Amino acid sequence: MDPKWNEDQPIYRQLRDRVVAMILEEVLVEGDALPSVRNVAAEYRLNPLTVLKGYQELVDEGLVEKKRGRGMFVNEGARIMLLKAERERFLEKEWPAVVATIVRLKLNAADLLKQAESINSKKDSGGEND
Repeated sequence: MDPKWNEDQPIYRQLRDRVVAMILEEVLVEGDALPSVRNVAAEYRLNPLTVLKGYQELVDEGLVEKKRGRGMFVNEGARIMLLKAERERFLEKEWPAVVATIVRLKLNAADLLKQAESINSKKDSGGEND
């Protein structure tokens, strides 16, 4: 986890978002334990209640479950739920602006696909974006 915090939103929310990113990127997978509240609080110099609040949001969303005395663990299907929600959010909030830019710049689908394939091949071969 990145120890830098921004002032745009509460730290507990940023912490929650970082755990979500770790699940989406498969750094944390189903059944994995989240780092303990105590360890995260100590490592990032946070109040343990702040960490707990961020983790509690994940529990409330059904992404993580508490196991009394053992910690918190990524739920089965958490990544699938997150992917679905992220795709919906992208299509509703970000995609319209992307489409408007494509239209404004008079780009065509073939050029966009060629560019996407080029980026993916660089990523797959260990080039930029790694």
